[in-house]
Amino acid sequence: MGKNSRLVFSTDHGKLCPECLRAIAQCQCGQAKKRAASTGEYVYLRRETKGRKGAGVTLVCELGLPENELKALAKQLKKKCGVGGSVKDGVIEIQGDQRQTIKNLLEAAGHKVKLAGG
Repeated sequence: MGKNSRLVFSTDHGKLCPECLRAIAQCQCGQAKKRAASTGEYVYLRRETKGRKGAGVTLVCELGLPENELKALAKQLKKKCGVGGSVKDGVIEIQGDQRQTIKNLLEAAGHKVKLAGG
């Protein structure tokens, strides 16, 4: 490595915090959490049917929350909508076209929400 380069990913620990150079899960300076929370200005709600045999799901994208908070929010959204769902790769999947209900819930929680897709 050169003088000005630094390690940003480790196959042992995944992404590293740019400040303390620890794994994101072991970050002590808090910078990683601040960066993750501010990934985007908007939360995007998409309806998708591709790869689901025609069954539609609502995807909640770009929340920028840690995994445990995403799971808690997904549980709350599933309960309010009365449907099932899951969290995959940082995206919340809720069964059916629940965009308007989820939009109202997220806006009430202080998020800026945009509807995307058909």
